[in-house]
Amino acid sequence: MSQPVEGGRRPGREGRALVVVPVVWIVAVTVVDVLAPPHIHLGPLLVAAPALTPSFGGPRTVGAVAALAVIAQTVIAVVRDPAELFSANHEAQIIALVLVGVSLVVFCVLRERRAKELEQVRYVSEAAQRVVLPPLPRRLGPLRTASLYLAAEAEAQIGGDLYAAVRTASGTRLIIGDVRGKGMPAVHEAALLLGAFRVTAHRRDDLRDLVAELDRSVRWDLAQPGGTGEDEETFITATVLDIPDRDGQVRMVSCGHPPPIVVRDGRATTITARHASPPLGLGGLADTRHHLDAFPFAPGDLLLLYTDGVTEARDAAGTFYPLAERVTGWTGTDPDAFLRRFCTDLLRHVGGHLDDDAAMIVVGRTAAPHA
Repeated sequence: MSQPVEGGRRPGREGRALVVVPVVWIVAVTVVDVLAPPHIHLGPLLVAAPALTPSFGGPRTVGAVAALAVIAQTVIAVVRDPAELFSANHEAQIIALVLVGVSLVVFCVLRERRAKELEQVRYVSEAAQRVVLPPLPRRLGPLRTASLYLAAEAEAQIGGDLYAAVRTASGTRLIIGDVRGKGMPAVHEAALLLGAFRVTAHRRDDLRDLVAELDRSVRWDLAQPGGTGEDEETFITATVLDIPDRDGQVRMVSCGHPPPIVVRDGRATTITARHASPPLGLGGLADTRHHLDAFPFAPGDLLLLYTDGVTEARDAAGTFYPLAERVTGWTGTDPDAFLRRFCTDLLRHVGGHLDDDAAMIVVGRTAAPHA
């Protein structure tokens, strides 16, 4: 984590060089005013120097430039006519420079304090992200993975999007999901589900039983006094997958989440569940029976998992990001390189800023499964 600097800006040659601009301005105004005819007064233009300085400097720099402007105004009066130093005109100009300088210094102090507070917020949010939602390991048995969480707000690095992976005796289990809502309640529900998944993934051999247990965990938490489900309907869309080490078929239970995409030789195939289950937390509304779907996943394939912050991202014209269409023709098989290209393309589509959080996972298989 980088440390905050004066005014929330990093020192550098460019910032130090810009200090020359107000200094040169003060010198130029002083010289011209001294040499100008007696009826011409350019002293009021000195206020531009301290007014410009906050754009690149902190409170100390602004204070120094403001003090230099006051000195320059005094020099102008003394050189032109010492008696003018005590005239109402020059006194008013000096008082104005002092007031403007003090105001700008106060502004810079408040700005610097705000920058430090935001730095602390980022530090806390990044620490929370590392605890609740750490990046997936690059290798999970025969799988290679790459993961990324893009927050819509720079000051909030974590929200309701979630993902996790667990190694079992026979393979790897993955979950990706999205909590309805935002803020700390969404983070709470995401943390609860991730904890339940990491524990239960080892205990349930059948993927449908695992999803049923996750659904009960979410419904139980929402029913607790003070739970987030008391004031409004809360649920979590999720896709849970089981990728065996010795079987080329991926088993999947979809709970209202955007479908995975498999990219094979540049062709993108959307894996739509034949019988999608309700989102987690809504399973108690009916006698829910979770259905299992399966699809092939071979070496050289890439499996894309994502949240709706990706597919609902809009460009300036309001067009949704066409994920399957955009990745068609991409032939790389390295998950890290694919994810970087994926992220760059998504941000280019939206003009660099997402309106909703987005989570992305790319999975590749390094070895052919065998019996």
